[in-house]
Amino acid sequence: MTTTHRRVLVAGIAATTLGVLAAGSPATAADWKNAVTQRGNQNLTTVQLLSFNDYHGNLEALPSMQLAADVDPARTVAGGAENLSTKLSELRAKVGDANSLTVTAGDLIGGSAFISGMFHDEPSVESLNAMGLDVSGVGNHEFDEGTAELLRMQNGGCHPVDGCYFPDEPYLGADFQWLAANVVRKANGQPLLPATSVKTIAGQKVGFIGMTLEETPTLVNPSGVSSVEFKDEVQTANAQAALLKQQGVKAIVVLLHEGGMNPGTYNSCTGISDPIATMATQFSPEIDQIITGHTHDPYVCSIPDPAGQPRLVTSTAAQGMVVTETSLVINKKSGEVDRSRTRATNHLVPQSLANDPVQTEIIAKWNTLAGPLKSQVVGTHTEPITGDSNGNRGIETPMADLVADAILDNTEGIGAQIGLMNVGGVRASLNAIKYGEQEGEITYAEAFDIAPFGNVYVALDLTGAQLKAVLEQQFVSTRSRQMLALGVSDGFSYTWDPSQPEGSKVVASTLMLDGNPIAPTDVVRVGTLNFLADGGDSFTAFSAGTNRVGGSGDLEGLVKYFQTHPALTAPPSRVAGL
Repeated sequence: MTTTHRRVLVAGIAATTLGVLAAGSPATAADWKNAVTQRGNQNLTTVQLLSFNDYHGNLEALPSMQLAADVDPARTVAGGAENLSTKLSELRAKVGDANSLTVTAGDLIGGSAFISGMFHDEPSVESLNAMGLDVSGVGNHEFDEGTAELLRMQNGGCHPVDGCYFPDEPYLGADFQWLAANVVRKANGQPLLPATSVKTIAGQKVGFIGMTLEETPTLVNPSGVSSVEFKDEVQTANAQAALLKQQGVKAIVVLLHEGGMNPGTYNSCTGISDPIATMATQFSPEIDQIITGHTHDPYVCSIPDPAGQPRLVTSTAAQGMVVTETSLVINKKSGEVDRSRTRATNHLVPQSLANDPVQTEIIAKWNTLAGPLKSQVVGTHTEPITGDSNGNRGIETPMADLVADAILDNTEGIGAQIGLMNVGGVRASLNAIKYGEQEGEITYAEAFDIAPFGNVYVALDLTGAQLKAVLEQQFVSTRSRQMLALGVSDGFSYTWDPSQPEGSKVVASTLMLDGNPIAPTDVVRVGTLNFLADGGDSFTAFSAGTNRVGGSGDLEGLVKYFQTHPALTAPPSRVAGL
């Protein structure tokens, strides 16, 4: 799979790149040591913050891991645990470990590559422990397997079903702390995990507030998060910042799993979009930096706080391909951040770096367990089939249509006539050699990479009007990603008119099944994922469905489809206008 982070130009406020402030980072240890003194102010100290986001268990460095050409014109092959760890060590060497902190903005686990996801992301946590991660905000994917599993990830213990993978080495949990300030238990109103963490570094206190996006319940299986409530990000951060200040913490950083899109290169900010463009203007002036994620889009921005003062807003890409290095300059007497001297730079993590041998050993350990299953050939394709969650999730794609075909194939036995699949749930494409297979072969590991969430196929009855309502929810103006397209199965088609208002974009008269129109009162049986049927991604119109019946697991069904449909080609478009 070529992991290409494609770019859609989106409207957003014009956030300025920080010039020397943001884009220039001290290049050597001597530069760091002299960065403050050469300005003639001995009352300042510099804390190095290294940050990244959306790791998604991508331990293995694959040749397909690249940013899009408009983000990185050099198309540097980047990422993977061995190179990310080396890059972090290289950057820390400038200042020494005592002056550096490594933090992340969520989605370290969940939606993961085969090597981690197959083992409930214990490999991901082990690799991050070895990298020296200090603290992380939670992301929506931390909740993919529910709150109880997230707590196990934090605290350790054998998996309740699969047990301990290495009986002599039980899973001990994360050495770093996940923060979940805006995720509170319904029973008592207390955060599921700590809201904040205060680190003393270079003699200064730095406070971190960790949060996921409020929309998380719409992005994961609702049943897994039924015991908690997700609060407003801005209100939560501002309240926590006030509490930190009461504790004497003046340097405050938010680790937020939410972001925007930047139509520029990985180290620029040429017009950052909402939701972060607006949110950043609302966070308390007491907050000195906002480290973001979720969109897999890298940027280094300055967005004014409510007091009109410039404030860094940063993000990296995903899969360990980029690291942000921030020099957080703090006044030693007041404990306040000097934003005029604070700067940040995004660094690529090229795979040409020397591999960290500790990470190499971790990967080998888990690959031994994966065994022959990983490279087992389960199907073939004769041309590239693309369009996964790493690209534009707002358009119909061949890969999403292919998975919709697989859903229909696996749910026809329980009556389904149409298959629907969200593009965001398709986590990989079929367009590159990943696991040593021959060109055109599909391995079990590739199938897992496409469908890593452990969803279940379901079928349910919808009237034509209810089906149209589901399709209309591809566009929801209040959702962080307003447009989330659905792939559709062979035999079903319709026309989408983007010029029409929200709720009226599907041309009702164009809904067709096997060449026959679907009237509003007709009943059709639709196959999809339990995630969507439960209202995931804000597709709440599925709740009107009746006679719901469960089917096979999505990975099992996808493998079966590959095995019974050799020589796959890219499906043609089935939706006009989308």
